[in-house]
Amino acid sequence: MSQTTSENGLSSYAPTILSIARIIVGLIFIEHGTQKLLGFPTTDHMPPAFTLMWFGGIIETVGGFFIALGLFTKPAAFIASGEMAFAYFMFHSPRSFFPALNQGDAAILYCFFFLYLVFRGPGPLSLDALLTAKKADRH
Repeated sequence: MSQTTSENGLSSYAPTILSIARIIVGLIFIEHGTQKLLGFPTTDHMPPAFTLMWFGGIIETVGGFFIALGLFTKPAAFIASGEMAFAYFMFHSPRSFFPALNQGDAAILYCFFFLYLVFRGPGPLSLDALLTAKKADRH
């Protein structure tokens, strides 16, 4: 089997894998938000209401919900990406230059994955794709 045939075979799965990755990342993002807002999963630290971390929890919970469902994906991912960039520079980078030491590697990964979604979209397994298909059927 030639390399080109193999690559074409795998690339046909790329849109579905994008959707699966979006769903998993969105669900994990929700978990970070619910930990801040509801203390679930169990945590020793819940931020007080109306603090920056509390607002971050709202963005993570609501944004993660929209991202996981693939609904309003691009605006939700844009906001979530910005929140993660803000979180990194406000809370992580002052601790150390190195993400592995300042515990900001997850914030960086979220930021850039969400930024990718802004440009790429949610993939075929999404409510956005379903709504777009229904809109096209009506015309």
